[in-house]
Amino acid sequence: MTKGLKTRFINYMTVQRFSEHTKRNYVRAVKGLAKYCNQSPDTLTNDQIQEYLRHALEDLKLSWGTCNNYFSGIVCFCKNICKWDETKFKIPPRPRIKKLPVVYSMEEVGRLFAAVDNLKHLVLLETAYSAGLRRSELVRLKPHHIESDPSRMLIRVEQGKGKKDRYTILSQKLLEDLRAYWRKYRPKNWLFQGQKPENHLNEVSVHKAFTLAKKSRYKKRQWHSYPSPQLCNSSAIPRY
Repeated sequence: MTKGLKTRFINYMTVQRFSEHTKRNYVRAVKGLAKYCNQSPDTLTNDQIQEYLRHALEDLKLSWGTCNNYFSGIVCFCKNICKWDETKFKIPPRPRIKKLPVVYSMEEVGRLFAAVDNLKHLVLLETAYSAGLRRSELVRLKPHHIESDPSRMLIRVEQGKGKKDRYTILSQKLLEDLRAYWRKYRPKNWLFQGQKPENHLNEVSVHKAFTLAKKSRYKKRQWHSYPSPQLCNSSAIPRY
């Protein structure tokens, strides 16, 4: 890769406000391509570039993510520096590794909950486990989604996976703990509010709460040290 080509490529990326990290990676990709083919990258064909990407994946054993980054850098170079109308080289789809989920026993779940000192985090995890909610569904719950009428006992999940609404079971135990939580925090817009009341808790915070509980799950403490939810009256969580 000549100094002139490299300068033009970097100047283009600078004007487009690419990050320094991206610029370094894209230049590295094109330089690697030129070195492998032993000719200037602006004279290469689709077949030569395809062979280089195969070499990176199969011979060099680079990760799919790294090869995808190389692919993006080379496409950027070909279209914007070489002025190609289209590129015909590609990399195979990311290999999907199917793993069975880790399933906790009742005893392990009990230890997990018992290790949580924060009432909000405890009810957050209980709701996820009891109702079988994804993090994205959990953080978007609103108080009126808790249908606590004895004839209903459901949690409404709006726009869940596949953008579909659905219902899931609300257990009596979870309802009692939700009432204790509601009585302490009085959420309005969102059941689990973020730092600003108008925002819901983000999914990263849910993950952090779960990770913290896992680290502390062998800590011995009595089950539920916060005030008994039985003290909360039946109207603690509004019924709709």
